[in-house]
Amino acid sequence: MENIILNQSIFSINLRPNLANMHHGSISALGFPLPPCLKTPSLNHGRKLMVTRAAVAVEQKTQTKVSLIRIGTRGRVGADSPLALAQAYETRDKLMTTHSELAEEGAIEIVVIKTTGDKILTQPLADIGGKGMFTKEIDEALLNGEIDIAVHSMKDVPTYLPDGMILPCNLPREDVRDAFISLSAASLAELPAGSVVGSASLRRKSQILYRYPSLNVSHTSLTGVKISKSSLTLWSYSLIYVWGSFVLVLCCVLQVLENFRGNVQTRLRKLSEGVVQATLLALAGLKRLSMTENVTTILSIDEMLPAVAQGAIGIACRNNDDKMANYIASLNHEETRLAVACERAFLEALDGSCRTPIAGYAYRDKDSCFFRGLVASPDGTQVLETSRKGPYAFEDMILLGKDAGKELLSRAGPGFFDCYKIQ
Repeated sequence: MENIILNQSIFSINLRPNLANMHHGSISALGFPLPPCLKTPSLNHGRKLMVTRAAVAVEQKTQTKVSLIRIGTRGRVGADSPLALAQAYETRDKLMTTHSELAEEGAIEIVVIKTTGDKILTQPLADIGGKGMFTKEIDEALLNGEIDIAVHSMKDVPTYLPDGMILPCNLPREDVRDAFISLSAASLAELPAGSVVGSASLRRKSQILYRYPSLNVSHTSLTGVKISKSSLTLWSYSLIYVWGSFVLVLCCVLQVLENFRGNVQTRLRKLSEGVVQATLLALAGLKRLSMTENVTTILSIDEMLPAVAQGAIGIACRNNDDKMANYIASLNHEETRLAVACERAFLEALDGSCRTPIAGYAYRDKDSCFFRGLVASPDGTQVLETSRKGPYAFEDMILLGKDAGKELLSRAGPGFFDCYKIQ
């Protein structure tokens, strides 16, 4: 495990767009109104992508005091996960604002931990162990006392937590919707048949193909027989045994696309290079990175139901560390925590994996909780949806989420999920 310790007073990360390139501009979808928080940011429909690069400056200094809190987060400084770092810094800033002793120089450190999910970018998540691959090493560091609190994107957190760890805090949730980004079309509906949409998400792939089956949603290394100027081509020769002799046969030209994983900057680069004609990204991440100028269109909840816990940040600590529990409890946004708990209960009831397209969203409207859930086949030929309404209270919402999950599990029937888990 690679750890990099950064002191709050000596580490800075610039997540603003490059103006020189810009135009001025374990607890454990139908038809409900959108919550008022889903406000559309200003969009740039131009053809130029603004790809922010994380600028990192680290100055060597001798630390003069023991930090009061060590915050663990994923990635490698300046390279792998600017978004994870932005989330850690958001947590740090909130702690400093809320607790005066933490505002002192050297009181907070950020420990960057490179996870398995950050190391292996050439394979789908499901092939290397699932979403837990973004949290495992961080959780281990927490339980081993190497960090005091862990900051996670909640959609990366498995429905179970390791023994000895609690996750009592969620920060206020960002916009849960997905953003459509393209240099050639204003929406998914305007993409020509056969256009390649880059996404490593089976949830996005299944919902896109359900509505636009003529599109090609790529997330694996080989997408099929198709030639384009922007594609990488592979001419391969195969030896075929025919009547006792070997014949050299020239095989077809295949379009090869990389696994469409990586951080926001990497995916936008692949789009600008013409590897794909469009991509989808979580609007929450683009907002946190101040990169919404890249957005072409924001997809409605009806068009693209979000992932469970999308847009939510969770903070964990050891279950016997009352001091840290009290610190992070002061940051908790209860409305978000309850919504996330409801969605994760839905996911747990389905026993979902990274090979199973699942979407779920709970939100508040006055004193009621509205929930929408979805399961699908990866090819989009089968999509099952459900919805619920109930009191906006913890126990009620847990039961609501579980009940919705059990309904879809029953409707899907035996083998629906098993079929896709073993593909």
